[in-house]
Amino acid sequence: MRGTKMKKAISMSKLLPVVILTMASLFTATAYASAPGITGPTFNLTAAPAYLTQPDGQAVYSWGYGCNGAPTGYAPAAINTGFCNPMQVPGPTLIVTEGATVSVTLTNNLPTAAGNTSILFPGFTVTTSGGVTGLLTQEAAPGGTVTYTFTASSPGTRAYYSGTQGDLQVEMGMYGAIIVLPATIPSTCTSGLATSNLAAEAHWGESDFRLAAAAYNNIHACYDREYLFQFSEMDPRIHTQALAQVTAAGSCTAGAAGCSLNVSTEPYHPSYFMINGRSMPDDMDPNYAFQYPHQPYNGNPHMHPGEQVLLRVIGQGRWQHPFHEHGNHVRILARDGNLIVSQTDATALAGPLLFTTTTTPGLAFDGIFYWTGKGLNWDAYGHNPSSTDPNATLTCTPDANGYNTGAPTAINYFEWCQDHNKPVQVNPFGDVAAGGPVTLPDANLFTNGAWYGGSPYLGPDATLRATGCSSNSYVKSTQTSCGQTGSTPPSGTIANSPSGEAGFAFMWHSHNEREITTNNIFPGGMLMMMLVDSREFVIDESM
Repeated sequence: MRGTKMKKAISMSKLLPVVILTMASLFTATAYASAPGITGPTFNLTAAPAYLTQPDGQAVYSWGYGCNGAPTGYAPAAINTGFCNPMQVPGPTLIVTEGATVSVTLTNNLPTAAGNTSILFPGFTVTTSGGVTGLLTQEAAPGGTVTYTFTASSPGTRAYYSGTQGDLQVEMGMYGAIIVLPATIPSTCTSGLATSNLAAEAHWGESDFRLAAAAYNNIHACYDREYLFQFSEMDPRIHTQALAQVTAAGSCTAGAAGCSLNVSTEPYHPSYFMINGRSMPDDMDPNYAFQYPHQPYNGNPHMHPGEQVLLRVIGQGRWQHPFHEHGNHVRILARDGNLIVSQTDATALAGPLLFTTTTTPGLAFDGIFYWTGKGLNWDAYGHNPSSTDPNATLTCTPDANGYNTGAPTAINYFEWCQDHNKPVQVNPFGDVAAGGPVTLPDANLFTNGAWYGGSPYLGPDATLRATGCSSNSYVKSTQTSCGQTGSTPPSGTIANSPSGEAGFAFMWHSHNEREITTNNIFPGGMLMMMLVDSREFVIDESM
């Protein structure tokens, strides 16, 4: 991926190949996301400077929170590799349980000229010890410490950020997330369909990467997979000023004349737009990747059809970022840890379904994203009743909601049975039976050398299941005697996918077009892909 770095001086004549290669690289990394962080309830954090890398090759001087020594532990438990350096952006995700007494001790290791620093924990009643008095909270003087204590009074996702010179320190990178897990989990989230979904994951060798089985103590807050995304922007001019003034001040004495910064934070002109401290395509690299020692969290969501995906989203900058999750609406569960329930039924949720989610600065929301293939009007699994392939002739037995949920070990677990055995083409080119909702153009119109534009089917073998073998035009790498002509090539031939994946890709991105650029070069910025993977593709969030 590092080979796809974009340079600001790229001419328009060179831009298109860069776009093609960069977009293709999105599918070559076997890296995923989750909601990784460190566990408490006692945390020892530092505030320190470091450099953040950007896809255009720039290293931007920044400040951030990090770990003062080894944390108590890492979560989720299935992630067995992690690090917490003295500075990272976003700051370490703090994971605690509802009702816990949380203690956060902050040591100020910023340059002396940067002055005091602090942390605000909105939504909690905080007491402090040590430090010096600040405008909004107790602060840690240069080289000093301050401790914040509060009870994790309610579950949910919230932001934390500096309460000192917020226009400068938050811009420099001093923000993070705190996740409070519910003390009580509804029984429906650990039985019934929830158990079947876990059985389906376990059958294919997947681990459980959730922090809990539910986001709140509510029967509608169950989920099967989760991701944390923190949106922010960066004006490098501000960072350049801060570095120049820190350098000029040198090893000054706190409080002495000239030992302070006077950085102009207006007018504000950000040119980097980040998800979890990284811009696309860097956000598609693994969590805790060695090349990002100060940007450990990525943005690379995956799911299987039928899974309830919990999205934890925080706006961490100055701007509101309208973010569009292609593929379905997002049902909002809560904002800033406040579950949105019906006024007439406390067990019923009342959050809106949003086509584009709003990420107001400082505001967090929890929401559920759901995708099943319902409404496609063709068999996305490539079933073919005339085939001799047993995976092409699987049955689909609808549950009360119309889904195939009684077979958690089958590839077509959670198939929408109404579309079972429906072909994809109305007027096929000899490889699909008559009928179906669409007619696909010749596959050559969808290819660019080895790069293929997509498949209408889920799974590396689904195209062959649907069409069978015919004379070779495209050749499946593991089955050189079997290919097809005229229509879509076998999914296993696509070069822009990890081996064995062949899922559906939905672009998730800011709806502010400038924010999907890096220094005005597209693609970049606040952009990632949600990949809906067939069941046989193992989603490993530890990578």
